[in-house]
Amino acid sequence: MLSRSVASAVSPVSSSSLLPNSKPIFCLKTLSGYRSSSFCGGSFRKINHKPLRMTSSNMTPRAMATQQLENADQLIDSVETFIFDCDGQIWKGDKLIEGVPETLDMLRAKGKRLVFVTNNSTKSRKQYGKKFETLGLNVNEEEIFASSFAAAAYLQSINFPKDKKVYVIGEEGILKELELAGFQYLGGPDDGKRQIELKPGFLMEHEHDVGAVVVGFDRYFNYYKIQYGTLCIRENPGCLFIATNRDAVTHLTDAQEWAGGGSMVGALVGSTQREPLVVGKPSTFMMDYLADKFGIQKSQICMVGDRLDTDILFGQNGGCKTLLVLSGVTSISMLESPENKIQPDFYTSKISDFLSPKAATV
Repeated sequence: MLSRSVASAVSPVSSSSLLPNSKPIFCLKTLSGYRSSSFCGGSFRKINHKPLRMTSSNMTPRAMATQQLENADQLIDSVETFIFDCDGQIWKGDKLIEGVPETLDMLRAKGKRLVFVTNNSTKSRKQYGKKFETLGLNVNEEEIFASSFAAAAYLQSINFPKDKKVYVIGEEGILKELELAGFQYLGGPDDGKRQIELKPGFLMEHEHDVGAVVVGFDRYFNYYKIQYGTLCIRENPGCLFIATNRDAVTHLTDAQEWAGGGSMVGALVGSTQREPLVVGKPSTFMMDYLADKFGIQKSQICMVGDRLDTDILFGQNGGCKTLLVLSGVTSISMLESPENKIQPDFYTSKISDFLSPKAATV
């Protein structure tokens, strides 16, 4: 039986997007006292989710004066774990950013736990492990958390019925993680080949046992997928609308920014008039999951990323220290803009600034 409590980011969830008799809520983390299970390291284990009282302060980005990172050693010594986003500070496209291997080796030598969290759902954790290996980085699968994995872990955490199916608007990463979690699915890249022949009286059929639609970044996105996902969400009672992320842009190559997974999610938001449950950053679902898995106190974590509205907000929502690096999406002018309300604890030019006791001037 599906829970009426759901995990999302900072987006409002309308009553129509929840299960029958549910009330509208604003979701920042899993809300309920029920006992659920979570997929972890190839097996499922039980986690108790604590209720979160929702107030306006829960949903307001922390506003404070940010500081340029000047004493890297002081920050390193103040935490036990560093969580790194991948696109924009570890690599851009398939190109490794200079100084990353030395920085990660230094942090490991100091006994720091390293975790890599990405909103990119096109690969599974195993596939990301191979990418790290190809780039010459020694990172094991247990240290990698992609939003594709988060989608499967979330469904398991709410005891999503195994007799229900998941329709996937996304790529192979989501399919592989759903399969590992034991869920039935349809859609994915194969539906990118499907076309709709519109003619008088044409009615598009869909499977009525689809209980969730998961939307992630999809290079095979088309009108067939939009219509199929829309029909499932609007016509199947209790069907969940889950987004791996709502990133506006992504780094497919190191030459420019490309439209991100948020563009695919936005199409379904427009057609269904419903908001999704977001399992990737800045939702606290992954942060809660990581803290439980590794037994980490969130105050002992530093979140490092290049996006204010996902990486930094993810860290702030989780109660962690935050470091913005300017090697990806965010520029110094964007950070200092009066319109920006999300301020990290620190900022620096790139993560290799950790190698200098006194970080480089931006």
